[in-house]
Parts: sequence; C-alpha cells; structure tokens
Amino acid sequence: MTFHGLIIFASFWAVFVVTPGPNAVNCVLTGVSDGIPRAFWTVAGILTQASLFLALSAFGVSTLSVSSPSAFFVAKLIGAGFLIYTGIRGWIMATRAIQAKTASGSIYRRAFMIATINPKSVAGYLAAFTQFVDPSVPIGRQMWVIVPTALTLTTISYATYTALGAWMGRTALAAAMNVTLRRGLAVCFVIYGVLLGFSALLGAV
Repeated sequence: MTFHGLIIFASFWAVFVVTPGPNAVNCVLTGVSDGIPRAFWTVAGILTQASLFLALSAFGVSTLSVSSPSAFFVAKLIGAGFLIYTGIRGWIMATRAIQAKTASGSIYRRAFMIATINPKSVAGYLAAFTQFVDPSVPIGRQMWVIVPTALTLTTISYATYTALGAWMGRTALAAAMNVTLRRGLAVCFVIYGVLLGFSALLGAV
C-alpha cells in the first residue's frame, strides 16, 4: 500500500469507527456506570472483534480476488453501495436516539457481542478491504500496514468514547448523539461510497 493509499484508508477507517453507533453508546454507558479503568474492558472486547473480522475479511477478499476477479469487482460495487446506504441511513437516523443492544455477562463479553452483532460490522469490514486491498500485492504484506492502522484508530476512537462516559458522566451522551456530527459523518460515508464506486467502474473499463 502506498503512502497515499494509507492516508485514504486511514481517513475512511477514522470515519468508520468514529461514527456513533451501538459500540460508542456501549462505551459511554459503561464509562458512566463503571468508570476507569474497568470500563476499558469494553475497548478490549471491541478490539478482539475487530482483530477477528480483519483476519476473516482479509482471507475472504484474498481468496475472492484470486479465484474470481469478476466477483471481486461485484464485491467492490456492493461495498461502495453499502457505504452509500450507511450514509443515507445515518442521515435519516441522526435525529433519533441511539439504542445500544444489551447482552448478559462481563463487560468484555458484552462489548464483544455488541460489536459482533452490530449490522455495519461484517459489511463494513468487507467494504474496507474490497476498496483498499490491492489484489496484485500479497495480502500478508498489506496486512502489516492495514491491521496496525485499523486497530490504532479503533482503540483511540472507543477509548475516547469510554473516557467521555467516565469523565463527563451522562452528559457525554449529548456529544455521542449530536445531530450535526452524525449527519456530517453520514455525508462522509455517501461521498466515500460514490467516489469508490466510480473508482471501481473506471478500473474495470
């Protein structure tokens, strides 16, 4: 991955993990109820899910790109379409309160389950890899760049949400559900989806 490609991927991933959703709300609520450092087990649960999904996405995309270039192209279009859908849905949902899904068990296990059942997780990781992985370069070489970048940004994002919950109490929910912020991030998703979709189509010409 080139430096330019890394900057684009990092920008995409930052928007992906900063967008308020069930994970963010869970981090804030756990911070409010459990405080630091116990609440940071929430971040550990999310990072575990992220690591597993990164590995599974990389394996799936690598296999798909080699076995069927046409299917890989379709996957790229689907990924771009998902980003547009996420942006449109985010805009529509911006004025509604975010509800975190509940799950029994420890803070770590609850965070892992919420991250796993989050609707955007599977499609979001696939979208990232179909758009930014170069099929002509060994996937292992690219993972040395993608994984640390993705996990670092994920850690910063959700650690910040957790800290907001612990340090600012329930008032942090106002920041997590800010309509302007959520709609701004929604627009970013739509722009990314449109640009990446055009990129995939131009690359197929």
